[in-house]
Amino acid sequence: MSSQRDTPEPAGGFVAEDGGERWGYKGALTFANASKVFAEAVAMPLPSTGEIDLSGTAAVDSSAVAVLLALRRRAAEEGRLLVFIDVPPALTALADLYSVEDLLAA
Repeated sequence: MSSQRDTPEPAGGFVAEDGGERWGYKGALTFANASKVFAEAVAMPLPSTGEIDLSGTAAVDSSAVAVLLALRRRAAEEGRLLVFIDVPPALTALADLYSVEDLLAA
């Protein structure tokens, strides 16, 4: 008999707001859901203003930094500006830890 339990994937994702002018993020962004979140984000057109509001972000880990770096890279490839606003302190601390604090600079 196995004592392993299936752990549900934390909910979270980017949501287009204001007719696609900006994105918001709601929920956790961790290893458990980062692949799904990124795949869904790739399927969306980048926000027309380039603004992504992270104020609704709950739990984060290093996977959140990786997703944001990948989105910034995508924007650069598309010749677009991407700005993260209302970044939670835990995410700022992780960016500082990995020396990618410029990622979150406005």
